[in-house]
Amino acid sequence: MKKKAEYKSALSINKGINQPPSINPDVLTKSVRKRRKKYSADEFVAGILSGNRTILSQAITMVESSLPAHCETAQLIVEKCLPYSAQSVRIGITGVPGAGKSTFIETFGLYITGEGRKLAVLTVDPSSENTKGSILGDKTRMELLSIHPQAFIRPSPSAGKLGGVARKTRETIILCEAAGFDTILIETVGVGQSETSVHTMVDFFLLLMLAGAGDELQGIKRGIMEMADLIAITKADGLNKLVAENASIAYQNALYLFPKKSSGWSPQVHTCSAITNTGIKELWGIIMEYIDFTKKSGYFETFRKEQSIIRMHNTIIEYLNNSFYDNRDVKSMVPDIERQLHEGSITSYKAAFKLLDKYFKRQL
Repeated sequence: MKKKAEYKSALSINKGINQPPSINPDVLTKSVRKRRKKYSADEFVAGILSGNRTILSQAITMVESSLPAHCETAQLIVEKCLPYSAQSVRIGITGVPGAGKSTFIETFGLYITGEGRKLAVLTVDPSSENTKGSILGDKTRMELLSIHPQAFIRPSPSAGKLGGVARKTRETIILCEAAGFDTILIETVGVGQSETSVHTMVDFFLLLMLAGAGDELQGIKRGIMEMADLIAITKADGLNKLVAENASIAYQNALYLFPKKSSGWSPQVHTCSAITNTGIKELWGIIMEYIDFTKKSGYFETFRKEQSIIRMHNTIIEYLNNSFYDNRDVKSMVPDIERQLHEGSITSYKAAFKLLDKYFKRQL
């Protein structure tokens, strides 16, 4: 007798997949997250000199920190790295909004690394006046350069510093130079009245301008143009190429009216395009020509010494500022003084001197 054929349905239901827990169990395990190792100043310096980028990044974070506990270690790191610095070419890059600074820096940086140089890019992002936070998104805008083995990109918040230069940029330059980077690019927030601060820490000042955005010569402060060693008209491609070339002539004519620079260098104006990679090689050639020119004349070394003096005065100002606001007596007095100012019962000048008298413990 034949067995009855078994019925098989064309429909089948697979076993479901167990859903993961809503909370990652690894987060609840203390042993999973290892605490970052605490290095001494000597260990930081040894790691920086060996080219360890992780330690370099941690050292820069410590230098940028406003915590009093970090200040002493940070200062030791900078002091110990100082003898190994000053061997790079420092280039400041600023420009009007929309000039394409990040795009330009990536193309320019890739060309520099292609020349066999080690490049550190220090970008400064504007900090919020309310939250003091920054987006720090420069690495996402420089995708190719950020993964290049010969490049190091470090975004830093401006932290309210006038001029679009981070409070500790000078010290960061020293650390990067000690780590073996022979070319330093400093991208600032943008053109402003206090943008001159970048000029006190670089060898070469590059100004990026955008043609076709209105009256070119009225679009920027004269003081910034006077500091520029080279003006680059960006986005000189396609239909904008002719407009950029005309703007270049206008800027070059304007530069002839400015006083001669103390370096003896005659600033130049050139067009370029980061998209088509045109004019980039020429810009780098001009920078190298400038460095050679100023080294032969002795201005390069003289200007570096002047920058050291400026660094000293800025350090004093910063220390006094921190010391004042960290003073216990001043801290306890500030809320009441601010209340009086809000009520209009005291002038700003008298309020300031009352706090200063308390800080210096003078008789009120």
